[in-house]
Amino acid sequence: MHLLDGPVRGYAWGSRSVIAELQGRPTPSDGPEAELWLGAHPGAPATLVAGDGRRSLLDVLTAEPGHWLGARVVERFGPRLPFLLKVLAAEAPLSLQAHPDAEQARAGYAAEQHGAGGHRNYADPYHKPELLVALSAFDALCGFRDPVRSAEVFDAFGVPALAPVVDALRGGVSGLSDAVGTLLEWPVTDRTALLDAVLAARPAPGYAPDAALARDLAGRYPGDPGVLVALLLNHVRLAEGEAIWMPAGNLHAYLHGAGVEIMASSDNVLRGGLTPKQVDVPELLRVLRFEVLDDPVVRAVPVAPGVVTWPVPVEDFALHRVTPADVPEPVRLALPGPRVVFCRAGKLVLDDGAGAVTLGPGQSAVGAAVPGALTVAGDGEAYVATAGLT
Repeated sequence: MHLLDGPVRGYAWGSRSVIAELQGRPTPSDGPEAELWLGAHPGAPATLVAGDGRRSLLDVLTAEPGHWLGARVVERFGPRLPFLLKVLAAEAPLSLQAHPDAEQARAGYAAEQHGAGGHRNYADPYHKPELLVALSAFDALCGFRDPVRSAEVFDAFGVPALAPVVDALRGGVSGLSDAVGTLLEWPVTDRTALLDAVLAARPAPGYAPDAALARDLAGRYPGDPGVLVALLLNHVRLAEGEAIWMPAGNLHAYLHGAGVEIMASSDNVLRGGLTPKQVDVPELLRVLRFEVLDDPVVRAVPVAPGVVTWPVPVEDFALHRVTPADVPEPVRLALPGPRVVFCRAGKLVLDDGAGAVTLGPGQSAVGAAVPGALTVAGDGEAYVATAGLT
């Protein structure tokens, strides 16, 4: 095992305290700190810290893929780390977004490579399913809720211009595409008036949470029709340790809170609003899955003493939380390498048989695909990311 130093991304929606406090740095930080990246994504690879100096994890894996990734990972995913582990700290809402599936990503990337320049939707040819585990109370919008309920909400605002949207939603799932398309393609010159009418409405008390969400989002993104699209989604409030699973094509937006996030290693994002960045409505509508996501919350499943996981149906990654203080002996994880470990709290000693390393709060480590189990001892809390191959 080797120490790993991850870069912090300073997006505007980030917190000025969460990541700094986790790492024991002074707060508030000089600017917003949104994500700590712990992986080998070309956009911001982490740095491996060893006795012979500091090297980009991307360069290390590229030079010796067989050693670091193992034959099974290379055979399945090629010579690249298939997952990216992050710590996410949202002080303000992220953009309304969705991610392509593997086939859509390959096709979209290839088409843009052979196209004429301009705006690109696809940064790479990979899909980007993701799992976020809450480190605190966490607010998110995740997947479409029952459209009949959404029709009731829109009707409660009493805005005549929204009648076509209400009618589409009353048709159930089959009307979701028309409702989303109508809202996102609303004439630019009329958007502010539409949102003003919604915000001026006084719906019945049962719709107060939806009205409050609309007011908050509209205050941050005036004139953005994504404010109304957000009301079509499940509003989820996670407790610490609960997770949300976002497969391809599910529209979502993280609103507030801190979490550990693991995803397939990709930067493909198709935005639908709540952002000053590019919104490609036709491509987003092509990628979206217009289906109801009844329960996006994933609960932790114990798999061994002191170890829990959040099962997801992909091979790119798996995430385990380890609390060795809960058991009398050090925890032994028979997980395939490579392994990336983030220490949330306390002190931990990691040993994969090839070398041991000690982590404190906010520190990370990486280990190659060596044979044998990873041993975790100490009084801390670790999040261990691996490929999801079984």
